[in-house]
Formats: sequence, C-alpha cells, structure tokens
Amino acid sequence: MSLSDRVISVPVDPDRYAYSFGGGSPVVTVRPGSVVELFTEDCFGGRVRGPADLPSQVCAFPYLNPVTGPIAVAGAEPGDALAVHFVDIAPARDWGVSSTFPHFGALTATHTTAMLHPALEERVWVYGIDTKAGTCRFEATRGDFAVDLPLDPMHGTVGVAPAAGERLMSISPGVHGGNMDTPELRAGTTVYFPVNVEGAMFAVGDGHARQGEGEVCGTAVECAMNTVVAVDLVKGGAPAVPRLESDDFLLSTGHARPLEDAFRISQHDLVQWTANLLGLDRLDAYQLVSQAGLAPAANVCDTQYTMVAKLPKSVLGGARAYEGAHERLRALGAEYLRQR
Repeated sequence: MSLSDRVISVPVDPDRYAYSFGGGSPVVTVRPGSVVELFTEDCFGGRVRGPADLPSQVCAFPYLNPVTGPIAVAGAEPGDALAVHFVDIAPARDWGVSSTFPHFGALTATHTTAMLHPALEERVWVYGIDTKAGTCRFEATRGDFAVDLPLDPMHGTVGVAPAAGERLMSISPGVHGGNMDTPELRAGTTVYFPVNVEGAMFAVGDGHARQGEGEVCGTAVECAMNTVVAVDLVKGGAPAVPRLESDDFLLSTGHARPLEDAFRISQHDLVQWTANLLGLDRLDAYQLVSQAGLAPAANVCDTQYTMVAKLPKSVLGGARAYEGAHERLRALGAEYLRQR
C-alpha cells in the first residue's frame, strides 16, 4: 500500500468535538501504520480572542478543552499498546492566548486549597505568533515590557478511552493520558498508551504554541493547531501509564495529587521499564535511573498533577522500546513530510 493510501484527513467539524475521553462514536477509523491529518481548536474553543474576552464570560463549562476525535484504530484490543507519533504540530493562527483564572493555577487558592484571601484577577494575554521567525511575543498588560519567546508547539491533551466504560473530562489527566500538559509532547515524540477498549479511541487537543514546565498559571500560550500523527499498534504489553519516547529519551508519566505521588508513579514506571528493557535487577535499574534520570514537571494545576521521569537513551546500550515502534513511525513521518 502506498503512503498516499495511508493518509487520512479528519474533517473539521466543531459539532463533533469531544469534551471527554470515553463514550461517543469514532469520527474515523484508521489502520495501524496510518498517517492522520487533523485540526484542533484551542482550549477556549476559539472564543477568547482579546483582552476583553474573559473566559468566565465567553466560555461555558463543561465545554472547555475540546479534543478532535475519538479516532478508532482497527485491531486495537484491551491489553495492546497504542503508539501515537507526532509528525508535525503547527499553529493554525497567527495568535495565541493565555490567562489567569480565579481559583485555578499553582499560586492561588483553588477548590482543594481553600484560602480567605481574594481570588486572583481574571486577565487575558494575547501573543502574536510569527511562524517564519519561530517566535511568539509576550507583551505585559501593565507597562511596556515585551519579549519574543521561541515557539515550541506541543499538545497538552492526548489520550485514549479509559477502561470499564468510564468517561473522564478532557481537562483531567490520568492513566488514559488526557490533559497531561507536558512540554515533552512535541513533534518528533511518540506516546504509548494502554488500550482499554476496542479501537483504543484516541483523541487530541489543547495545542500550545509554547509552555513552561508546570504550566504554573494554569494556561499555556493556547493555540489552534494543524497536526499530523502516525499511529501503530504493539500487541500486548500495554503500559501502566502513558510513556513517551523521543530520539534521545525514554519518559514515563505519573498523575496524582499530591505532587510527590505523581513523582513517585513516574519514577516507579521508569525503573520498571528500564529493568525490563535491560534485563536488570529492579534495584540495579533503580540505581541507574537515580543517577542518570531527570524529573521535569508537566502540570501543577490540573485536577491531578503530572510529573515526568526522563532517562537518556544513551545509557540503554542500544535496547529498543516497543519493538522499535518509535523508529518505524519516525521514518513514516519523515516520508510523509518529504512527499507533502
């Protein structure tokens, strides 16, 4: 089958956006080895366009953080691992937005951290995006300071349907993926998910033109995206939590509150993954991860926090994860980009 026969374009249909993982019918079904082109709306549904568009006034709960999907993968069965490789992530508009919310973010009172002091002011920042220059421009809302920041497009939300018929809002991260908000999820990265239901039913949204680690204020530079992914299946061996692989790193995720439990979950999975890949005793793997690993924060503001545990592939002696799925999908993505 030629590459052109494996490229699937998902029609843009705002009426089909999903706001949860689990439930609903697939917008399209694709085969393993397919390349999928799709558009994702920003987390505000495109309604926040300027400083006067306060999210609390122009957005309606629960219609926040729309995702494109679900997309079914033919042959995916519970217990399999679904591999989703991000081939390209490109801002679809020349602007993005960020905001502060009352009772949301890492440095304010929240619904779980009750305080007597007033909530933070709701405010909107608009970022001009220059894809040719590779920058987005921060401009202070009080004063004249401005600075260009490097573009680093990524997706904050990607996941599969949860197990046991559960349905989870798209603003929540968990073992199904969802709103993980890790800047590591950029083009060139492969994500491995446990398949929980027939077809896997994955969905993608919440594009960020860039995001600092932790997404501290609760929002990144939120932006609509034109995105291309390549998908594959690894039969059996579903991971306990979403895992990521880039050319240089293996990464495990953890989702929980408090933050140290999210840290422990991510580290535990990376130790187990390393032990299995290298055939190491668990404490030997623990020692290796302890000395060579990194621990970037993903989000410290969502309904559950997300931490990432990160190990350089240079210490793995050439061991390959998931039967080389990352390398296969990277090659498929490179072929797509050459022919586009």
